[in-house]
Amino acid sequence: MTTQITSLSQYKEEYKKSVDNPEAFWKEQAETFTWTKPFDKTLEWNFDEPDVKWFLNGKMNITVNCLDRHIEKRGDQTAILWEPNDPKAEVQEYTYKELLAAVNRCANGLKSKGIKKGDRVIFYMPMVPELAIGLLACARIGAIHSVVFAGFSAQALADRVDDAQAKMIVCSDYNNRGNKNIPVKSVVDQAMDIGCNSIETVLVHNNTDGDVEWSDDADVWWHEIIAGQSDICEPEIMDSEDMLFILYTSGSTGKPKGVVHTCGGYMVYTCYSFRNVFQYKDGDIYWCTADIGWITGHSYIVYGPLLAGATTMMFEGVPTFPDAGRFWEICEKHKVNQFYTAPTAIRALMAKGDHWPAKYDLSSIKMLGSVGEPINEEAWEWYDKHIGKGNAPIADTWWQTETGGIMITPIPGVTDTKPTYASYPLPGIQPVLVDTEGNIKEENNVEGLLCIKFPWPSIIRTTYGDHERCKNVYFSAFKGMYFTGDGARKDEAGRIRVIGRVDDVINVSGHRMGTAEVENAINEHPNVIESAVVGYPHDIKGQGIYAYVISQNQQTDDTFRKEILDVVKREIGPIAKPDMIQFVNGLPKTRSGKIMRRILRKIASKDGDNLGDISTLLNPEIVADVKDGALV
Repeated sequence: MTTQITSLSQYKEEYKKSVDNPEAFWKEQAETFTWTKPFDKTLEWNFDEPDVKWFLNGKMNITVNCLDRHIEKRGDQTAILWEPNDPKAEVQEYTYKELLAAVNRCANGLKSKGIKKGDRVIFYMPMVPELAIGLLACARIGAIHSVVFAGFSAQALADRVDDAQAKMIVCSDYNNRGNKNIPVKSVVDQAMDIGCNSIETVLVHNNTDGDVEWSDDADVWWHEIIAGQSDICEPEIMDSEDMLFILYTSGSTGKPKGVVHTCGGYMVYTCYSFRNVFQYKDGDIYWCTADIGWITGHSYIVYGPLLAGATTMMFEGVPTFPDAGRFWEICEKHKVNQFYTAPTAIRALMAKGDHWPAKYDLSSIKMLGSVGEPINEEAWEWYDKHIGKGNAPIADTWWQTETGGIMITPIPGVTDTKPTYASYPLPGIQPVLVDTEGNIKEENNVEGLLCIKFPWPSIIRTTYGDHERCKNVYFSAFKGMYFTGDGARKDEAGRIRVIGRVDDVINVSGHRMGTAEVENAINEHPNVIESAVVGYPHDIKGQGIYAYVISQNQQTDDTFRKEILDVVKREIGPIAKPDMIQFVNGLPKTRSGKIMRRILRKIASKDGDNLGDISTLLNPEIVADVKDGALV
């Protein structure tokens, strides 16, 4: 098993080793896994291309390391503990033995439908155990999985299917979420009408016994292809650098980016980071509340915990159903030891009142985690006091879809914690702050752009089908460095505080949303001439979406507003709907025609009196108009 750090002196020692000789450090971690053929070389890299390879020519299968290697020691231990949406419904548990058998049956079922190594399989599913089983079944046979969050629209789903040229979509009939029953299969049907020409099979999990439209040409029931399958499936031998999954993330241009992660490096890093950040001990119950549609669910519900032989919880529902005590009731019921959630959820539950967590025994909780965006101080203090009772250190984790795993975080019980600070890099991670010219700011008490100057095993390898885009977005801003797109600050002790995005990406409830993507959706409305979208501070979500819209007929009524929201919901999904829509006569632009979003951001953030010099704009007079009509 990978190293677990348990003291500050050990952290300092491990960190020094990882920087002085990264290859020896990661070789030692990697050798704790089961390899069919050992790797010849630990690392080859060049950030200019970019071209990064870890554990070269090593052969393995990640599911052997998630499942088979644990059977002898912990075959009867619970691997996945599933808590359903309905608190009265039955909890499901899969031991490591049962999970391996279920994964193998599913893998054989996928093979019976022609899925083989290298094929792409899209998942559009609720948080049910079959989603985790399906991902592992793909990895078992070398198919590449790509999960699309089951709240995205048919258009967004079709865009991702077409980009990946996927051969199969796996979905459910309906999704139970709070008091809603969401028709997942019908969204897939709409996506099939829009595009998805590469799809041969739609595999449908009967989640609710709901009525669905059926195509005998494409649709197949999950239970029918699993029935009678052997619970033995020989794992496909994968190269360390073979693709494991594609996960789409919003970019500053409209087209989503397919972030590619590969088998060996992702395996080593997710296990290492899981064991250290969550200080997992045998017998613990670990719960990450994320959706597997996001990277957090991939790394810290499925792969990281299973690689470490942990018991990982999956939750189908929402934090406020049937009431605002649901999270805390589950923590008490299952005696949860590590609890990992998002600042948005913390702020929403904080607003419901302190009496909800006070009703439950939360004494089992040993550590708390925060993910998705920097946590504000008020939420951090509430989390510490009311959930951790001052006894559970908070790991405010910073990382990205592209990094594959947690990069900067306190290690609970080992390093100190400070509200709003992600704090210290994990061993193997070499962050630097740079100025706009790329000069590294070595000293403390500085602000700059956050870059990483040396590769780590789970770094993004490419953007699917468009390597040039990967190079331009992440590796071209500063030579020889990975640019995170975030600004950051270092305090006097060298702790890092991530301030937020410096590009046109908004962080809504921990989910990155490209402003161009939202603008493109708004502009689909026939009565919209032009729009500009910015983020603004939001009490619950962290950032809200503020849209400035120029209409064709100067229409500004609520009906028009609702139509715009409906278009965005249809094109992307409810998560991208603007919180504020301000109708304007024009947008501030440079003489080359570029919209000055800096000015719009300040107005939306109630900082309209501090706009700087606007005299060089093409239309400076429009700024007063926009300020006068501001909705905040």
